[in-house]
Amino acid sequence: MGIIAGRLIGSGRASDVYEIDEAWVLRRARDAYGDALAEAAVIERVRGHGYPVPRVRVEDCSSTELVMERLHGPTMLGAFAAGRIDAAEAGVVLARLLRRLHALPGRVVHLDLHPDNVMLTPAGPYVIDWANAEEGDPGLDWGMSAVILAQVAVGEETFAEPARAMLAALLADASSLTDDGLAEARRRRAANPTMSRREVELLGAAEDLIRSLI
Repeated sequence: MGIIAGRLIGSGRASDVYEIDEAWVLRRARDAYGDALAEAAVIERVRGHGYPVPRVRVEDCSSTELVMERLHGPTMLGAFAAGRIDAAEAGVVLARLLRRLHALPGRVVHLDLHPDNVMLTPAGPYVIDWANAEEGDPGLDWGMSAVILAQVAVGEETFAEPARAMLAALLADASSLTDDGLAEARRRRAANPTMSRREVELLGAAEDLIRSLI
């Protein structure tokens, strides 16, 4: 018997999240992007080492559906918009989460760690959306987070100035960020099918901003 999804409670670029009950949610991909079963395995792997991620019900997951623990609290982005966390503090938390992840065995990298993929729960920050995770170089992980923030910072949008402050805090001690990691992060962002033409056009200025801060 399949999982019965309830009301829609969230949407991202490539998936929607539905309520199952008070304890569990279902994230369903809109297309074939990613592999939820592989993602569930990574989440369970890092959770086994004490990293703050939601529990998953692997037996109920499929290639397009991920059943995971329902976390209570806003995303970091939502908390910032509500005035519950400032930009510099958000950058420090992101840096701390990256360092903690890279200290685990196995060289797991998230590759999409940004304020909308961190939930601020009563138990502390939890990292979600592991669809891009793989084993790799921490320098690439730092590069991806930096490029994501920098794209917003140079985009002249509502969150441009806060994103710059988050980026500066993230890079205050970015000893793991490398030239190769930054270059690969830019290449991957340019090739990402969810990027708009405008976002791709901002990559050069985003890289320049990052280099000015390190």
